[in-house]
Amino acid sequence: MAMEKFNAAEAEDRLYKAWEAAGCFTAGANAKPGASSYCIMIPPPNVTGVLHMGHAFNNTLQDILVRWHRMRGFDTLWQAGTDHAGIATQMVVERQLAETQQPRRIELGREKFLEKVWEWKERSGGTIVNQLKRLGASCDWDRTAFTMAGAQGDTRVGHENSPNFHDAVIKVFVEMYNKGLIYRGKRLVNWDPHFETAISDLEVENIEVAGHMWHFKYPLAGGATYTYIEKDEDGSITLEEERDYISIATTRPETMLGDGAVAVHPTDERYAPIVGMLCEIPVGPKAQRRLIPIITDEYPDKDFGSGAVKITGAHDFNDYQVAKRGGIPMYNLMDTKANLRADGLPYAEQATTAQRIANGEESFDVAKIAAMNLVPEDYRGMDRFEARKKIVADITAEGLAVIENFTVTDAEGVESTDRRPLVENKPIMQPFGDRSKVVIEPMLTDQWFVDTTKIVEPALEAVRDGTVKVLPETEKKVYYHWLENIEPWCISRQLWWGHQIPVWFDASGAQYCAATEAEAQNLAGPDAVLTRDPDVLDTWFSSGLWPIGTLGWTGDAQTDAQNDMLQRFFPTSDLITGSDILFFWVARMMMMQLAVVDKIPFNTIYLHGLVRDAKGKKMSKSTGNVVDPLEIIDEFGADALRFTNASMASLGGVLKLDMQRIAGYRNFGTKLWNACSFAEYNEAFQHRSDAMPSPELALNKWIIGEVGRVRVAVDAAFDGYRFNDAASALYAFVWGSVCDRYLELSKPILKGEHSSGAAGRLETQTTLAWVLEQSMTLLHPIMPFITEELWGITGTRDTMLVHQDWPSYGLELIDEAATIEISWAISLIDAIRSARAQMNVPAGAKVPLVQVQNDAAGSAALAANMAQIQQMARITEVTIAAEMPKGSITVSAPHATFGLPLADIIDVASEKARLKKNMGKLAKELGGLRGRLNNPKFAASAPPEVLAETQANLAAREEEEQKLSEALARLAEIV
Repeated sequence: MAMEKFNAAEAEDRLYKAWEAAGCFTAGANAKPGASSYCIMIPPPNVTGVLHMGHAFNNTLQDILVRWHRMRGFDTLWQAGTDHAGIATQMVVERQLAETQQPRRIELGREKFLEKVWEWKERSGGTIVNQLKRLGASCDWDRTAFTMAGAQGDTRVGHENSPNFHDAVIKVFVEMYNKGLIYRGKRLVNWDPHFETAISDLEVENIEVAGHMWHFKYPLAGGATYTYIEKDEDGSITLEEERDYISIATTRPETMLGDGAVAVHPTDERYAPIVGMLCEIPVGPKAQRRLIPIITDEYPDKDFGSGAVKITGAHDFNDYQVAKRGGIPMYNLMDTKANLRADGLPYAEQATTAQRIANGEESFDVAKIAAMNLVPEDYRGMDRFEARKKIVADITAEGLAVIENFTVTDAEGVESTDRRPLVENKPIMQPFGDRSKVVIEPMLTDQWFVDTTKIVEPALEAVRDGTVKVLPETEKKVYYHWLENIEPWCISRQLWWGHQIPVWFDASGAQYCAATEAEAQNLAGPDAVLTRDPDVLDTWFSSGLWPIGTLGWTGDAQTDAQNDMLQRFFPTSDLITGSDILFFWVARMMMMQLAVVDKIPFNTIYLHGLVRDAKGKKMSKSTGNVVDPLEIIDEFGADALRFTNASMASLGGVLKLDMQRIAGYRNFGTKLWNACSFAEYNEAFQHRSDAMPSPELALNKWIIGEVGRVRVAVDAAFDGYRFNDAASALYAFVWGSVCDRYLELSKPILKGEHSSGAAGRLETQTTLAWVLEQSMTLLHPIMPFITEELWGITGTRDTMLVHQDWPSYGLELIDEAATIEISWAISLIDAIRSARAQMNVPAGAKVPLVQVQNDAAGSAALAANMAQIQQMARITEVTIAAEMPKGSITVSAPHATFGLPLADIIDVASEKARLKKNMGKLAKELGGLRGRLNNPKFAASAPPEVLAETQANLAAREEEEQKLSEALARLAEIV
């Protein structure tokens, strides 16, 4: 009786609960005595997160490796956990407070607000963990870590195995501070005006928007003039005029108020006469307008705009570097909400002081300069974009906008020349906060930094010397580029949710860094009044300590030496993560672990790209192509999604998620299920044995050899992180070798229609059961649910499949003689089937076969497998002839020639007409496809996914053309 259909929705939940209840995922589960350790650290998803396709892909690969090592008896740990996600979590809780009409964050105060965050964490913070379980992730959930574990207010319960992560973070900060690796300084950072905090580059989305470039005149000081000359490529003068200004172009006029200089390229001859002179910023009260120098620097592009660039060091990252090189003052114009500043002394007084500094009459004091407000009273407190409009209007009204001539045509078609301010409408790349969705402002602020130049070299050397392997190899260049050009790492955030920076200040501003306030007070003295820095650490700082922090590192040598988990699993083994966080997380973990414990954090880094849609387009809500992995699991089951993920995980390949592939791999699972149902119907599992069969029949010897062959291929693929190769090998083996070949070839034997009789039937039943058990075992790391279900219902076992020993057999199982024999029979069957399909022979028609030539081995293979060949190829009989019978087509097998007499079975003329008609239609399609691809305009302008799709269509049509040509050639044989 056939087994009931596999119900993924019911079975997946039941099986996962059974695994958990049995402790199958606990660190060290199924480990053999003295086994080597294997540890993967999960890239901690945000505690606010929900499962997306990137998570599903990444965690599938991790789970495959973990299950594979666990079955092989390694001392295995897949460390789970979540990141506290400073900005994201604070945003979620603040939004919730607003929706429920509770007091706002500021009204609650820091302590009460953090209580609300912890309440939310307990209530909703485990969503993504439960979603990962639906995927089948076999993490040690009892050890689920959290990057804020142990911090003040931690209300978590039931996490006895989760280490105190907070204390580890604070200890590292204090140690690095005391070593001079962490310092406080004023630098330019990405500033989010909505959240009023610095953010990392990873949290910035650069989006192309419609923009404007305004051209303004900066008058030369004292009414000075010069001859401005432009030349063409041949050196001929195209423009010559006297100017009393230098022209600059800007997309952000509101920042002009903070200009410190105008820069031109050293080789730009147009401005050579005025380099070193002063020019006037053309905005603000006339009497207090500042004069700034015209300098040279390699940064300006002579061929872009006017070739002159205003240098506003406090509001542009490129300008910041020029200002640092040139000792140019950097004036901060905005407050934390990106409004123009309204604080400080009157503008006239501040402008006078700034001019004295520029003239060298007052000392260049960075702190003093940063505190100065050079925003005129008319603009103070204005929104930055409203100020932009007013500044443009004021400059234009004064006649200091560059003017261009343009042609107008009246109603009668008469042309005339008019003049207008030069404003270019052009697309610009604008930075937005990925969560706030507001325009990010480069801002000069006091922040805490890691002096990465002092800790970067060991991280570089570990990859250079091969101690740590990076896959694919191409990602090494990216790694080197990031770290060889590293900047100080801004680790402070102006938030409340996070690890509060352990530094206190006294009334004079002196710093006292300590793990606790009491320790800081001891450093400062009993009479000092201390105030703690309100900022928190960037989440990348705490997650940079993920490998040691999750394993309970304390920094105390004796305690850490007695920490069994730390000693067993650190350094960890493999890191599987996205290439987009190679610098932000992976490289920083390398630097931090080497700086703190002088050990690498992992041996191998496997990096993958973004999961894209079937056409290779990036998934986004705006384009409507986002795929929810939970919906896929609901429709197709977790195994189908996991197999799809594995099948597209080629090293460095583009990850294209095709729903048809997912449906196909669900069918693959059904194919395995039906094979087991077939075996059950034929009583194979009643004769199962834990021992490997020792068959006599070539068919059974052959399939056992194929099992050994695929085991070697799968292990080699997993060992080389070629998940797609493992999936491909298993698919070809289960669907092709087992289901399409072995099961079909075994039917006559199982029906008792084979010369081997009852002994052959018993041997085949035993072999079939063993082969299917091996199939379940080898497939388990990729498709754990359906294989575990089959394992449980097809026999009484000592252990669940998740803890079944991984097989160690290999190519020694191959019986060469049996392989040659069965391969010969299969090749003949395939050749006959192909010929029948090409000639459009009715499926139910049985055809005689004529042997024209065959050697001894082929004749023996034919005789031994006659029943199978007759059944699978729909052959009535085999006769021997010296020549090919008239009206036959040729069919070949190794060292053998056969004929299929078809003249009386098919309408040859009708078939020729059908094939020629199809060839004609195909020729038109091929012409169109080749025409598109040979068109240079199409090749140059078509999106990559369209080009790839067209090339794939051409290849498919050319293959079809070849098959039709072969079929016509076969028909020509029939005369």
